[in-house]
Amino acid sequence: MPHRSSSFALAVLLASAAPLAAEVRWGDIGQQPTTWYATDEARAVGASVRLYQTGAGGWPKNHDMTAPPTAEFLAETAYDHRAPTIDNGATTTQIRFLATVAGHSGPDIEVNRAAALRGIEYLLKAQYDNGGWPQYYPLQPGYYTHITFNDDAMVHVLNVLRDVAAGKTPYTWSEPALRARAAAAVEKGIACILRCQIVVAGKKTVWCAQHDEITFEPVPARAYEHVSLSGSESVGIVRFLMDVKNPSPEIVDAVEAAVAWFESAKLTGIRLETPAATDLPHGRDRVIVADPSAPPLWARFYEIGTNRPIFGGRDTKIRYSLAEVEPERRSGYRWYLDDPAELLSRDYPRWQQKLAKQAAKKAKP
Repeated sequence: MPHRSSSFALAVLLASAAPLAAEVRWGDIGQQPTTWYATDEARAVGASVRLYQTGAGGWPKNHDMTAPPTAEFLAETAYDHRAPTIDNGATTTQIRFLATVAGHSGPDIEVNRAAALRGIEYLLKAQYDNGGWPQYYPLQPGYYTHITFNDDAMVHVLNVLRDVAAGKTPYTWSEPALRARAAAAVEKGIACILRCQIVVAGKKTVWCAQHDEITFEPVPARAYEHVSLSGSESVGIVRFLMDVKNPSPEIVDAVEAAVAWFESAKLTGIRLETPAATDLPHGRDRVIVADPSAPPLWARFYEIGTNRPIFGGRDTKIRYSLAEVEPERRSGYRWYLDDPAELLSRDYPRWQQKLAKQAAKKAKP
């Protein structure tokens, strides 16, 4: 990484001159009251975040950036510690945070804005010509090169770029040329999403957590993340498509088909329990029990063609019961979720009402 020595010197200076002891957790950095982003604490966190920015313009994942990087981190070369990525909210979180802090008065407005702009440029450079985004850029070998919907990575990117394109807060400073480039990237991203929607027996369904960057076909990732229909990532994709203004017939069709699939994939009569298990790494187990009165659940992964929930362990084998997965993976992964319930009961009806109003407005003479 360029400027490693200067970054380390700055980290030491920041740590010695103004120890952070930030009261705000990094995981909550984007959910603070508006006034907080104008505080000395927010500006100190901003200085720390800038130190983590890589030469490529993006940020690594899984680091508490409320405190400056350590000397050990700055000397690290392992890709999973230092490489810029869009996984786990990385890069998009930092861009939005720095842009928000730059929206308040202070001596560091320009440096925060410049760092956010470098991050936006990183997102634009990382996009494939087909509209998708890899998990890491510069590219890392392996499944990381695939179009990555996993953990809403691509949706996070598209949401940032859509706000940049519209000049929405905190990107009101974005220049017309940048807005145009961001808008074009969003359009390409939408086209990629539509191209990736999986068709089964002639019907559109939902999406896999990752798709091949050349063929658009669903592909596996880690040993326990198989080719499947995703009951998790597809929720974020549908919500993003619902937010498109004046959606095309293709977008409307994609949403309607995905909603129909979520209805068909609903699991009833079962409940997920998480009993304490001190012998497991996460301190709990995950167990499915029968409960006729339980609200619906959805599986994280469904087998394409049968719609059967599938599970897996580190041995790469597909299993059809969570109980058959080894304890470490059974307890350490989110195999069931209820997120689609709100999509079906709240978001979809609101979207339908919005479309009806748009149609009525167009129909007026």
